[in-house]
Amino acid sequence: MSNTPSILSPRLILRAFGPTDAEDLHAYLSDARIYQFEPGEPISLEQAHKMAGELANSSDFWAVELQETGRVIGQIYFKQIEPQHLITWELGYILSPQYQRQGYMSEAVGALVRKRFTDGDIHRIVAHCNPKNIASWKLLEKVGFRREGLLRQNIYFRKNIQGKPLWTDTFVYALLKSEVNG
Repeated sequence: MSNTPSILSPRLILRAFGPTDAEDLHAYLSDARIYQFEPGEPISLEQAHKMAGELANSSDFWAVELQETGRVIGQIYFKQIEPQHLITWELGYILSPQYQRQGYMSEAVGALVRKRFTDGDIHRIVAHCNPKNIASWKLLEKVGFRREGLLRQNIYFRKNIQGKPLWTDTFVYALLKSEVNG
């Protein structure tokens, strides 16, 4: 993604990750609150250094940098899904708990969606979230996505102490290029 230009919004810079982002990644990905609705568990600084290198080599992730401080406060996943001829992309995001509920991620997602619909050959963007993650589905609705459905007990990230999956539901959201660009 290093050839992909950055996207500026009033308070943020969306850009490629770099190996020097490890400490910022660790600052939010070591926080257990991140994993309430996400797979995984808090990471160590060593894991953050490895992850920063991997993200730097991926075109699927955008760093969300706060202009004021130059710190990475979150990330956006944005990748074309199969089959490619349907020109559909999937969106996901994680934001540091310390920066949540301040409009940063809706600003970032809105800027990315507008830019990619304008510059790219994209017909549709989809996003999925847990119905209990009210902040996430409200963010999607705020930036124009519409809820298309509910997938019942379609995924799990954790197991109970007996080793059985803890199934969760998923809301499906989508936004069409024609809804953004007319």
